[in-house]
This record gives sequence, C-alpha cells and structure tokens, in this order.
Amino acid sequence: MAAVKLNIAKNFYNRLPSMQVSKDKVIDKIVYIGKKWSSPHQRAILGVTAIVMQPYIDWKNKSVDDKTRKVAVARTCAKIIAGTLTGVALRAGFIKGIAAMSKTASEIPANTKPFIKNLKQCLTPKNLDPSNKDALEQYRNAMGTILSLVAMVFTNFLIDAPLTKFLTNNFIRMQKKGENK
Repeated sequence: MAAVKLNIAKNFYNRLPSMQVSKDKVIDKIVYIGKKWSSPHQRAILGVTAIVMQPYIDWKNKSVDDKTRKVAVARTCAKIIAGTLTGVALRAGFIKGIAAMSKTASEIPANTKPFIKNLKQCLTPKNLDPSNKDALEQYRNAMGTILSLVAMVFTNFLIDAPLTKFLTNNFIRMQKKGENK
C-alpha cells in the first residue's frame, strides 16, 4: 500500500511543469523578499490572507444551519485575529531580543561594563564574520523565529485560547445586536 502511495506521489511530482526563473527583475524581488521580510512579516501576511478568505468560506458552507455558520465565522475570525496578533508580537519581540543579545564587539561602546557587555554578546555566534552584517541579521531573524515558535507552544494555551474565546463571544454579541436593528 505504501509503495502505491509513493508511486502516485512520484507520478504527480513528475507531471508538474518545470519552471526556471530567469528574469533579473523577478530574481531581485525574490531575493529582496527573502532578505527583508522576516518571520513577523510573513505571519502578518498569512493572517491577512486568512481573515480575507476563511470567514467567507465558512459563511458559504450550506451544509450547516444558519446559526452554526454564524458561530463558525465568529470563531474563525477570532482564531485568526488572536493567532496573528500573538504570532507577530512574539516573533518580533524575540527577534528584537536576540538582536539585543547578539551584538558584535564593534556594536558595543568601549566604556560598557563587563557584565552588560557579556549580556549583549551572550547569543552572538562565535564563528560568524562580524563584518558580514547580512549573515548576522539572518541569524538574528532565524534564532528569534525558532525561540518564538518554542514559546508559542505555551502562549497558545496562555494567550491564544482565552483571547479567541473572548473575541468569539464579542463577535457573536455583535452579530446578535446587528440582527436586532
């Protein structure tokens, strides 16, 4: 059975059209996005896309009754908003925190106290060329994203779930007020 599934996947992959990007303008834009759009930007884009599309999909689901659809739309909006706010805030916060604690020697003033200097350099990679600012920025973004993803295991229960419940209840109340008018 597993071999059949593997063959289906291989056949599907082999039938995909081959594409090679060769225009310099397109390649430059892709490189820019890869370097400048960090994890918080990507999470925000995902959230905006979700809030534009998913509630509409839930609303058009005719296989459930009207009340269920309204609750589904409210809950979907609440989950997207809570998840996006938490995800963007955590990612941005951790990236800024990592940046503050991964300073190179040239970024720290000479008169800085040893304890503060050690704190500002405690997450600086030892084998990274300090003159390569691009690599250091990518390291900071990657490390901040990784740590924020670990933290989000806990914030899903501590922040997202209560915030989703709060927002869902408010959205349902807003829907009911709208029906009374």
